[in-house]
Amino acid sequence: MLIWEIVVNVNAHVNLAILYSFTGRFEMAKDILDLNWVMLYIPTYIFAAWDSYRTTVDLNHQYILAVREDAEVKVFNIGQLEINYLDKRTPWNSAMWSALMPGLGQVLIHRIPGALFIIIASIAIAQQAKLLPAIHYTLLGQIDYAKSIINPQWFMNIPSIYFFSIYDAYENCVSSNKLFDWEQARFLKKNYQSINFKMPFNKADEGG
Repeated sequence: MLIWEIVVNVNAHVNLAILYSFTGRFEMAKDILDLNWVMLYIPTYIFAAWDSYRTTVDLNHQYILAVREDAEVKVFNIGQLEINYLDKRTPWNSAMWSALMPGLGQVLIHRIPGALFIIIASIAIAQQAKLLPAIHYTLLGQIDYAKSIINPQWFMNIPSIYFFSIYDAYENCVSSNKLFDWEQARFLKKNYQSINFKMPFNKADEGG
């Protein structure tokens, strides 16, 4: 879906139109838009927002069912891409690595398919935007030349994938840690807790 959104965005010149609108050049924004592609961008955007909401609701339902059924948690898996295991990691550590290079945070938490996609997409967008040469000439003080070589249509895709990578690495690390805690509690309860053991509670809890 992301690839299709980028294709439509680039061909419709949506990012350029946004740039011109933000800088007050409204006539240029209207002229740059390709109506053949803009009309495809609208349903794509709406569907992506609706589908993300629908999928989140379905996953929440699956979580509720898993909790009620005390579902088994798989803690170790050997796949074609790597050896994956459930472990606790520091969320800010994964966010930091994604801030240095989008996708590295996903590698840290062993989400390899997502990591590969983000890394490849980031490199492709950076190359099309001429980001690294622009940074190079900016550091040399040649700011006007840096602005002249950068491709704004592609450059404006970078904040989206950059901040998404940081958020995704952090949020998935937090979720993985919660799953680890749940699995550990389930394991200890199953193997070490007596069936006659009564969980302590406060009188306030009993009255509530």
